[in-house]
Amino acid sequence: MYQQMIFVNLPVSDVDTSKKFFTELGYTINPQFSTDDCACVVISDTIVAMMLGKERYADFTTKRIADATTTSEVLLCLSAESREKVDELVDRAIAAGGSATGQTQDQGFMYGRAFDDPDGHTWEVMWMDPAAVQG
Repeated sequence: MYQQMIFVNLPVSDVDTSKKFFTELGYTINPQFSTDDCACVVISDTIVAMMLGKERYADFTTKRIADATTTSEVLLCLSAESREKVDELVDRAIAAGGSATGQTQDQGFMYGRAFDDPDGHTWEVMWMDPAAVQG
């Protein structure tokens, strides 16, 4: 059965910094699709983040590239298998050079935290109780 994938393309100031940051979070870099100006970060079998140097990113758009440290264009949200995994990933992101952002969201059946990567892109990480989803 076909599984649709998502390729998130983000402009970054330094591709090597992005590679280091995301590998410290436990993700891998696919060398087949990575170059000096692009890092292919494999998040899961169906989610890939393409961290493109700003000049390379500009090859794909005629629009002005947003500065994610001062402007929000997108909020990226990753699911986690438990509350503990939410904390683990966000804590690793902070230790790797990211920064905590926003407030911890704890609604009992749903729990989430967020971090900004070194370029200011906001990544939310959330867990939802499967029983709450089913009924």
